Amino acid sequence: MTVVLDPSDWQPLQAAHALRVDALLAGHLERKARGEKHPVEDFLFTYYPTRPKQLRLWHPGPGIGLRGARAYEGKRGYLYADDVARLDPAEISRRSDSITWIGRLLSATASRQPQFGCFGLHEWAMVYRSDETRHDWPLRLGSEATNQVVKSSKIACSHFDAFRFFTEPARPLNVLQPTRESQPALEQGGCLHANMDLYKWATKLMPFAPSSLVLDCFELARDIRTLDMRASPYDFTALGYIPVEIETSAGKSEYAAAQRSFAVRADPLRRQLIELCERLLQPVATS
Repeated sequence: MTVVLDPSDWQPLQAAHALRVDALLAGHLERKARGEKHPVEDFLFTYYPTRPKQLRLWHPGPGIGLRGARAYEGKRGYLYADDVARLDPAEISRRSDSITWIGRLLSATASRQPQFGCFGLHEWAMVYRSDETRHDWPLRLGSEATNQVVKSSKIACSHFDAFRFFTEPARPLNVLQPTRESQPALEQGGCLHANMDLYKWATKLMPFAPSSLVLDCFELARDIRTLDMRASPYDFTALGYIPVEIETSAGKSEYAAAQRSFAVRADPLRRQLIELCERLLQPVATS
């Protein structure tokens, strides 16, 4: 069942979305125009493939048609007929395997007890006993002290896309050895990267995912990225980021508390994405 909105109903929603995107991306676009890089905030546009232009296109989500929305004609995932733009069932069917995989991963993650004992050491393991760093910024404690923090800590990273950037000497120190294949069996809702990746899964579900949900996931990922870098071994104080000193007891407590807060924020977004996958797959399963 499709609810068809007239222009007087959907155009204000589209305009509000554009204003929200412009506010969220203003700093990034201004820096990009100046050719200026930012090691914290650029991550959402370098690690994840979605471009600002793609975010700005408003998607109402399943079950909603837009009367008079000719701009959607020819857009991937849409049908435009009888002066109404609506999602294309054939595109949903074509992407059903991907939707199924995303839904299963998110459901498995949601069913697992969150863990809060990693203390952000994944970033430290990425520079362990290496002359190279992933960012052209100084290490807050220097190389030797950074190595000692890693060596003396329990490394418990469950996220493959963080683990794959560990240095070779750091890999055996991790209590888990995540792989792409084991991802659904290991991801859990306390992990910063699993929660940041809700933005990735939301964008992979575009144009089926409502843009409001995509931007909610974007804002969560942006805030998580800030904690991730504040707790990293790098010194970003010149950019205004106060370190979370996870090598201390106080820093560990601060990190775990923030981690729990992000898990609470992430849970309803993850469940909305799960429900979206289930809704999208229902016609495919019954056709």
